[in-house]
Amino acid sequence: MEAVHTSPFDTAHGAATPVAAGARAFGLRDHAALWFSLGVGLLVMQVGAFLVPALGPQQALLAIVAGSVLGAGLLATVAWLGCRLGLSSAALIGCALGGAFATLPVALNVLQLLGWTAFELVVMRDGAAALLARMGLGAAWAAPVLTLLWGALLMALAAGSMVGLVRRFVSRFGLPLVVLSLLWLTWQFGQRVAAAGWAAWWSRPGDGGMSALQAVDLVIAMPVSWLPLVADYARYGRSPGGALRGTWLGYALANIWCYALGVLVVATAEPGADLVSSLLLAQGGLIALGLILIDEVDNAYGDVHSGAVSVHFLARGRGSIRRNGIALAALATGCALVLPMHGIEPFLLLLSSVFVPLFGVVVSQLLWGAPPARAVRWAPALLWIAGIAVFHLGARWWPQWGSALPALAFTLVLGSALRLGVRR
Repeated sequence: MEAVHTSPFDTAHGAATPVAAGARAFGLRDHAALWFSLGVGLLVMQVGAFLVPALGPQQALLAIVAGSVLGAGLLATVAWLGCRLGLSSAALIGCALGGAFATLPVALNVLQLLGWTAFELVVMRDGAAALLARMGLGAAWAAPVLTLLWGALLMALAAGSMVGLVRRFVSRFGLPLVVLSLLWLTWQFGQRVAAAGWAAWWSRPGDGGMSALQAVDLVIAMPVSWLPLVADYARYGRSPGGALRGTWLGYALANIWCYALGVLVVATAEPGADLVSSLLLAQGGLIALGLILIDEVDNAYGDVHSGAVSVHFLARGRGSIRRNGIALAALATGCALVLPMHGIEPFLLLLSSVFVPLFGVVVSQLLWGAPPARAVRWAPALLWIAGIAVFHLGARWWPQWGSALPALAFTLVLGSALRLGVRR
């Protein structure tokens, strides 16, 4: 068996210091397994269902493939940077914007990760409640009890080894089960579409409610939502090339598959039916949905671990990442119990929008190596703020182009020109 050179609690590595070569355990397969697993989720399928009937199935599939390849490529680029420099996402932001100024985006990242962890707990709670109801076990007590149970599991995972979780569970056991469940659901809903007339469905036009670029923008939203987290895992990679290829391949495949499955499910669903109910109606849907819900746990864990690393960065290395993770998991569980998380989702999406231009700046500043350390690097910091404005103005002035693509292009091009000019 391959040796893993890491302590029992690999989260002891600091947020602001590079991970030593001896502690780097992830190979290409580990990166691919992790990001395939993180790319699978009920929320991804739900967003995929939004593409139709605005687009026809052919247009939707093209948008899904293009957006997934582009979005996963950006995610993989940040993974390559994190692995090459051995730094966490928070530390990469500090290198690009300056250590002192980075406090603002890193604190916003902790806030959004706390919110998304609570939202994941709500998704898992609602899905598990639907499973119990299908088995005749639905009751008023189910929601709070299930929230506490999922929260307790998340706290237990946060207390353990991140590297061990990825290599011993996700790669060896979790990934095959998730792939089998996706294969089964794809076969089930594909058969339903075929029975209703595959050729007629495939050639059906959209109603024009969304442009092709808007659809690509919607697909990109999922991979770019992981940008503030990817380096926290990639820094444990043995080679930058393995981190790049594994992250790109794993996430792109999962994103394409889940978006396309969402399109298939909505094509056969009853009008007004939600995604979970539609999945449960499939033969074997109970088991498949159960496996996908178990896989959702690693999405919540991904948020918790990265949030804990960011808190450690903000605390200037005081305390431990492990204890931060346990505290964040407990706080997220409390939020899931008392807050209307579905109502807060638009705020979380708004908060996430600041990270698209942010990582355009990060990539442009670090692609040619880390710049000299500064408390504040004013030009990149102001470019980030301008990129946020471009992101939100796009929805009003050029909606047909989307928001993420213009903001990314703006920060990448201007940031690269700025960095190359300074180097010369």
